[in-house]
Amino acid sequence: MKWGLQDEFQALFARNHLPVLREELKTGRIVSVKTYVPTYHGDGRADWTFAVVITYKDAAALIGPSGEEEIQRRLYPDRARFLKEEQRRFETLDAHWDVPINEIEFN
Repeated sequence: MKWGLQDEFQALFARNHLPVLREELKTGRIVSVKTYVPTYHGDGRADWTFAVVITYKDAAALIGPSGEEEIQRRLYPDRARFLKEEQRRFETLDAHWDVPINEIEFN
């Protein structure tokens, strides 16, 4: 996150992206969405300041068609404004990662 833009990013995320994810929860494609911020600033490194963990129903849901654009068009009829705000949301970032992860269980 670029310094000083955390609040703006979070507001744009809550206004434009979180509602889309919540709609995907309703369809069953996603089974969980959780957001996190670090408790402390850390050791001087700022690798991340906001994380979203999305749990998909299965691998097919992750790689298959999302229906996201249709959801966006339904939720945000002012497409130009939506796209401008989404562009701004990404402009606030220094970096962005989409990292599929697998849980491992130890017995």
